Amino acid sequence: MKGVILAAGMATRLKPLTNETPKTLLKIKNKPILGYILDNFIKNGISDFFIVTGFKNEKIENFIKKEYPSIKVNFVNNNNYETTNNAYSLLLLDKMINDDFILVDSDIIFDYRILPLIINKEEKIKIALKKHKLSAEEIKVVIDNKFKIKKINKKISPQKAFGESIGIEFFPKKYIDHLFSTLRKRVIEENNMNEFYEATFEEMIKNGIDFYGVDINNLEAIEIDFIEDFKKAEELINDKKIS
Repeated sequence: MKGVILAAGMATRLKPLTNETPKTLLKIKNKPILGYILDNFIKNGISDFFIVTGFKNEKIENFIKKEYPSIKVNFVNNNNYETTNNAYSLLLLDKMINDDFILVDSDIIFDYRILPLIINKEEKIKIALKKHKLSAEEIKVVIDNKFKIKKINKKISPQKAFGESIGIEFFPKKYIDHLFSTLRKRVIEENNMNEFYEATFEEMIKNGIDFYGVDINNLEAIEIDFIEDFKKAEELINDKKIS
């Protein structure tokens, strides 16, 4: 089992905090976001990672080498981080991964107990979903009565969505070739360099690959996009709603 963390972006919405610091290294209660993510993986017995960096990549590498010297990390640098998005970053791992993996965006504070909910022996692709009041900003998901995902994108009406995809996905190795062939088609052949990887997921769904949603129940997760998110995340940690 591998952990895949995408951490290439510039996080312009959080400037000036991110003028010289990657978003994933911004601190909440004296610990960087990336520290919470790595600790969550380690608590679940996962210590082998692929991390895609870009903006200020050396700062991320130095942090991990200093604070997590015992874990195994393959760093891959997205040199085009200013003009690409996370689909391109994920595509950079093509031909490198040959095992089940959990994909996590690098700006999420989440309860470590979410990871076991999506890891499965059924060889199914699973996506963690959170039910809450939705807006235009979130990646929203429509599911059927068996939790099979029918649509996943930002344009879905909040009224039609089950909830938000929080940016944590499990991929069994049997689907790796299909994932990366679809990424290559969309990102390289069709020149969609600046799109989210969920567009690839949706195309795979249209091509008959099953994706399943997992309700994270009452467990908490929060994406750090705006200044007010730091306060919300700190409150969740203080109230032990994120363990």
